[in-house]
Amino acid sequence: MKPKPVASTPIVFPVVGPVSYIDDFGDPRGGHPHEGNDLMAPKRSPAVAAEDGTIKFWTTSAAAGCMLYLYGASGTTYLYIHLNNDLTKRNDNRGKCVAGVSYWTGIKDGQKVKAGQPIGYVGDSGDANGIASHLHFEVHPHDGAAIDPYPYLQAAKRLFFIAAPKSTVTLSLSGSVASVAEGQLKVQVETLRVLPGSTVMTKVGRPLVLTVPSDALVQKVLPSGIVGGTVALADAKKGQPLTVLTLPVATTLDVEAGTDGILSAAQIVLGTSGR
Repeated sequence: MKPKPVASTPIVFPVVGPVSYIDDFGDPRGGHPHEGNDLMAPKRSPAVAAEDGTIKFWTTSAAAGCMLYLYGASGTTYLYIHLNNDLTKRNDNRGKCVAGVSYWTGIKDGQKVKAGQPIGYVGDSGDANGIASHLHFEVHPHDGAAIDPYPYLQAAKRLFFIAAPKSTVTLSLSGSVASVAEGQLKVQVETLRVLPGSTVMTKVGRPLVLTVPSDALVQKVLPSGIVGGTVALADAKKGQPLTVLTLPVATTLDVEAGTDGILSAAQIVLGTSGR
């Protein structure tokens, strides 16, 4: 039987953005069992701290490539393996295991970090070279033997986006209507832009529940393509395309995770057709 999580609270999911994974812990890997789960994600996707702790850069393993240890405050150690070593979108292997390439820009070896803080970039270094970019993620309770990360990942808090701590942000969202209730809108988010700044996330593919204040502006796109007058939120139909601008909010882990109802809509523009 595979070990169950020992963490008293859920970890933060270690990759932000589109990701896929299976429970491949223990699968054969070059004559030894796989000691983690491979989180398949686009190159240079943000890798974030699973919990509060201290990081250590590790650059001496040819198999692991550019690697990072997170010594969690709970006593659990997390390994982040195959971080990026490319300077371009191609598999050029020209980058070194340094901040700005493998490790998050500005981060330092030995630094204390908070849960959800970006610490690295997903890549394909080491013996993953040329294979689809992914983060090999390991969990070592009490800094001991590796156990199956899958239960941790299944229970983890997943972030929609990352932003500087204590900053104030507005989100610009596009996607479709998932459901509507009084004072509430559930959006199937496909694209997310963080303002101010240039962070844009595409192919998000996740639902987000927004509070809709009574003074939120709800409009629709006319057949001419022009945004028309105001309409009732109740007029929104499931599957209808839409864009949303949220009210400014100070960032917290719950905000970045898109906890239900924590974000509020300032403006909603409904598209011209449903699906």
